[in-house]
Amino acid sequence: MVRSGNEDAVYGHPGLGLAVLADGMGGYAAGEVASRLAVDEIRAELESALPHLDTQSRHLTGEELKEDLRFAARRANGSILAAAKREPDYEGMGATLVIAVLTAARLFVGHLGDSRCYRFRAGRIEQLTRDHCWVDEQISAGALQIDALLDTRFKNVVTRALGIDEDVDLEVHEHATEPGDVYLLCSDGLSDMLDDAQMEQILGGTEPLAAKVDALIERANRNGGKDNVSVILLREAAPRTHWASRLVKRIQGVAGGGAGSADERGA
Repeated sequence: MVRSGNEDAVYGHPGLGLAVLADGMGGYAAGEVASRLAVDEIRAELESALPHLDTQSRHLTGEELKEDLRFAARRANGSILAAAKREPDYEGMGATLVIAVLTAARLFVGHLGDSRCYRFRAGRIEQLTRDHCWVDEQISAGALQIDALLDTRFKNVVTRALGIDEDVDLEVHEHATEPGDVYLLCSDGLSDMLDDAQMEQILGGTEPLAAKVDALIERANRNGGKDNVSVILLREAAPRTHWASRLVKRIQGVAGGGAGSADERGA
């Protein structure tokens, strides 16, 4: 409702259980360039790597999938840094990032910055990622004064993102899934405008995923819409027979579950 441009970029591939969301930073449309580079590079890498996992004869582990996520983030980071060196107007651009891969029984999440992943289960929402930002790190260390906490200059200072350093440290975690889970990826344009109770109210409805995505964005805009708002929702749907089910069978020795479905929007 405030910005004229959109510095968010999103991508979803239901067949692979893959979702990617990036929130760009930088002036002169550089944030838009950074987020699009991030999504395009990660999409290209993981669309190639994820199906290939199922064709390999060696024993597969969740750690290998996590390393694929880290490698994709490093590739995106290199592309952003290279573009910033080529074009003076892009100097200093970057992007926060959240990636999710939903298999039959596990969710793998990698993130940088304050783009988030939530889990909606049994009527309650839980944030699965922790923000990589100065305020949160200072709170964790017990070193933040109350006047700094109230100072808006520090609120969105991220400490990890693509395009900041040559080395990028993608935080990656693995979570067990349950039937009925819904996973929400979003930029801070959503999380800054809606509290947990408002998200729970929308996610708890009976509408299809696409309608819930629209409702989340509409509510964020109604609450002020101070930034670009992007949302991806994922959930399991049965049956599934593609690579992810077989990957889980190899890792855990159990049969796979249902197919992934996804819907995403950016506004």
